[in-house]
Amino acid sequence: MHVDQSSRRIWLVVAAILVILMGLSLRAFGYRLGLSFLIVKYGGSLLWGAMVYLLVAAALPRQKTAIVWLLANGLAIAVELSRLVHTPGLDAFRETMAGALLLGRVFSLLNILAYTLGIALAVLITQWLYGKVCKGHLKDQSGSSQHQ
Repeated sequence: MHVDQSSRRIWLVVAAILVILMGLSLRAFGYRLGLSFLIVKYGGSLLWGAMVYLLVAAALPRQKTAIVWLLANGLAIAVELSRLVHTPGLDAFRETMAGALLLGRVFSLLNILAYTLGIALAVLITQWLYGKVCKGHLKDQSGSSQHQ
């Protein structure tokens, strides 16, 4: 059975919102919970990468996973590289909460690694969960599988 694209898009946006909330919670409460700098900093970057994948996948629900993966990685790397560009307006935006969360402030190769790992984990988890959802739709009321 095929799950329609609008359902997939909604599912991906909800997942992105959950990841955003997890990332904001990690940054807001991580240190208070006794988490190390590495977990808070790079855990947040990992979740940011996952969010990028989920939003790109939601924007392109019919696109193949490999293409979405490439686009998400390209976007994440482009945002990280943008940190090497400094203009008064861009630097002023980076000083805001939104600018810091969306663009970051300081370039780091480790961020690129964390984004790539986050994107890869998002691919694996969404494929696994989405497979579970699709399999759930294959059951009829009696619990037996339908064959196409």
